[in-house]
Amino acid sequence: MFFDISLVVLGFVLLIFGADALVKGASALAKKLKMSDLAIGLTIVAFGTSAPELVVSSVASFNEQSDLILGNVIGSNNFNLFVILGIVALIKPISVQKSMVWIEIPISIAVIVILYVLSNVFFGDGAALVSKLDAVILLVLFAGFMFYVYKGLSTEEGVINSSVQTYTNFKMTLFIVLGLGGLILGGHLVVTSATDIAQSFGVSDKVIGLTIVAAGTSLPELVTSVVAATKNNADIAIGNVIGSNIFNILLIVPISALIHPIAYNTSFNLDLYILLGGSLFLFIAMFSGQAKRLDRWEALLLILGFIGYTFYLLRY
Repeated sequence: MFFDISLVVLGFVLLIFGADALVKGASALAKKLKMSDLAIGLTIVAFGTSAPELVVSSVASFNEQSDLILGNVIGSNNFNLFVILGIVALIKPISVQKSMVWIEIPISIAVIVILYVLSNVFFGDGAALVSKLDAVILLVLFAGFMFYVYKGLSTEEGVINSSVQTYTNFKMTLFIVLGLGGLILGGHLVVTSATDIAQSFGVSDKVIGLTIVAAGTSLPELVTSVVAATKNNADIAIGNVIGSNIFNILLIVPISALIHPIAYNTSFNLDLYILLGGSLFLFIAMFSGQAKRLDRWEALLLILGFIGYTFYLLRY
């Protein structure tokens, strides 16, 4: 048991450092290609912080562990929304741009509904699953989202900030290779060891995915958002969370489903309802109190809501 726990911790360490190395190397590459700061944040950094979820879910898909895939994705999204945004807004209330209120947050709500509709069986006698056709639909929607990001970026001026470190070609390549290696090995360790622990305690893949694995793979988003908040960059903080949540559903779920169709356990509907409710709460919070801002009291409600939700998961 102690050995399995040690492997899970090692796996999370590899995931965090792997994501960090990948982001550093890729950001240096982006700087070399003269991409803007916004482009880096919405593409490379967003993908980098979501990379642990991608690796863990892909490994789980090869092992046909559908509950672990869905638990990881839905659990990570809930952790991002309730815990990370909650912590960040407790540090300092988050003021957001108009487009975040009227475009990005509504998109994050819409993709939850789309996943719910695709996963559940509403007509006929088919099995509840995320099929390869569903995966194609989600990837097309992801391409549409990236096109929206690209069109938005086309109106931005300037190049990246000098705070992005410059590396030699060798060091830049080394960061990228080591980052990918850390993500792959870390993801394998987390999935296999967490599954062994869950089985020894009689805990389901669903619960272990929604809690331990989800929290662990969300650590890059937590670190990125907290650092952004302390540097008074609210756009990066909330953009990282909302962007990662969209990436998780529109990219990670379909990639996992293309490896192997994901059998959908309808008990995940409750977790999707929680995620949808939290996202709607965030949208409404943009109009309560000071407009376009997540205040500390609203952040506290998010954190308390997650504590109650986790208590329910562990008890039932």
